[in-house]
Amino acid sequence: MSRRKLTAEEIDLWHQVVAKAERLHPKAESSRPLPKPKPKPTKTTVARSTPRAERPAPKPPESTPCQPASVSMDRKAFGRLKRGKLVPEARIDLHGMTLDRAHPALTRFILSSQASGRRLVLVITGKGRTSSDHEPFLGNRGILRRNVPIWLGMPPLAQAVLQVTPAHISHGGDGAFYVYLRRAR
Repeated sequence: MSRRKLTAEEIDLWHQVVAKAERLHPKAESSRPLPKPKPKPTKTTVARSTPRAERPAPKPPESTPCQPASVSMDRKAFGRLKRGKLVPEARIDLHGMTLDRAHPALTRFILSSQASGRRLVLVITGKGRTSSDHEPFLGNRGILRRNVPIWLGMPPLAQAVLQVTPAHISHGGDGAFYVYLRRAR
């Protein structure tokens, strides 16, 4: 569809309207120069005249145990889990624990929960605090929140864990993880 050209009367009318109009922001620049469009190279000129610029290969998205590339469990159950409709059968709170205390406690909890026949457990890590400008000595915070999904993906817990996902807001949100366990054999 092509645009029609304005008539002389329409252009004259437009200039009259512009002359009577008041600026909303009088201190603003009267007109901003528009950037010049870059010429689109043709396929033949790009291939023959300019060598291809070396770009680093894009990194694949990191697939952590808490954000898997695919769902390992039943999709219907996973949907109910994400909406907070499934109730965890047990929970462990790792708030305030050091890494040295939290890792063995998590290992015991997961393996005993699987042995007891539980399928869904809640691991509460807390959100952790972010380091601010006036607290540079604190370093990285939220260390449990970062390490728990890694621990759940490593032996001996990996054989027991089917799915790890952040918890629904009603069960702790970003400060907790749902851990869906495999059936005990």
